[in-house]
Amino acid sequence: MNIKPIKSEFDYNIALKRLEDLFDSPVGTPESDEADILGLMVDEFEKKHYPIEAPDPIEAIKIRMEEMHLKQVDLVDVIGGKSRVSEILNRKRKLTVEMIRKLAKRLNLSPSTLITDYQLSRR
Repeated sequence: MNIKPIKSEFDYNIALKRLEDLFDSPVGTPESDEADILGLMVDEFEKKHYPIEAPDPIEAIKIRMEEMHLKQVDLVDVIGGKSRVSEILNRKRKLTVEMIRKLAKRLNLSPSTLITDYQLSRR
């Protein structure tokens, strides 16, 4: 095992190639251990150089709805009438504190995700 820190794009690409070569190594082998360490190093490099921003509240709701196979009508009891759900999901109206509480519980989302500010669409 000859592991070096990932300090550049070049190092990153070499680590990715090596990780690909080691991907199917049997658990408990030196190759598997090397893959585990490389995976952690690659993950840290990617977090630093290719950060992924959290989705805004409306995107988070839409993503969770898709994951849970929900339709807009399924949120009527949480947000209020069909038109209110549509206004929220189309960014015509902001979420209220009460909606955030109910959505957090119904969709199992962190309230901190839902209280993040977001832009309304222009009418």
